[in-house]
Amino acid sequence: MITTINETEARILGSLVEKQLTTPEYYPLTMNSLTAACNQKSNRDPVTSLSESEISSAIDSLRDKNLVYLFYGSTSRAVKYKHMLPQVYELDAAAVAVITLLLLRGPQTAGEIRGRADRLHEFGNILEVQETLDELAKRPEPLVIKLKRMPGQKEARYAHLLSGEVDTEALAARPEKPAAGSNDRIEKLEQEVERLANELAEMKESFAEFRKQFE
Repeated sequence: MITTINETEARILGSLVEKQLTTPEYYPLTMNSLTAACNQKSNRDPVTSLSESEISSAIDSLRDKNLVYLFYGSTSRAVKYKHMLPQVYELDAAAVAVITLLLLRGPQTAGEIRGRADRLHEFGNILEVQETLDELAKRPEPLVIKLKRMPGQKEARYAHLLSGEVDTEALAARPEKPAAGSNDRIEKLEQEVERLANELAEMKESFAEFRKQFE
């Protein structure tokens, strides 16, 4: 039976995987970094404003499901968080990238996934993305579902099933997102700002721990 997660847990899990793959130097994540990752404005749909208490509660649930565990580093007293997505759902690198994008950005076409996956996994072409989607959809317990293509939509979109059955009619009726690449420059700038913000947060936490040694 598939381990199911709610929307908040999906955002946390997707954020942990994304940061592990894109900024491994800051992984595992502290609570501050994880909160910033969950609520960032780029590469997220919908954009959220989760509080630390909401995230902490969801982490407790994810720990019960063996999807997240606490990490205590030898050089820091701050609690950090790591994910177990590929182990629990038995995913290879390509499938991890696809599922992560669906967790963070909602239903997408194979083309959109191909255009957004570069920082997570190197797909040679869109056919490799489609093969991964097909494999995830054809499992004995499917992890993705192909949505009905509505009038005016050029391609079918896919949604993840990690949160259980979905309202396919409602999802299929959602407006198609702008083509991947149309806002690349803005997204890259936002990503750089977020990277610097994460770095600053880590520096503040390290300095706070350093000060405690003299208190």
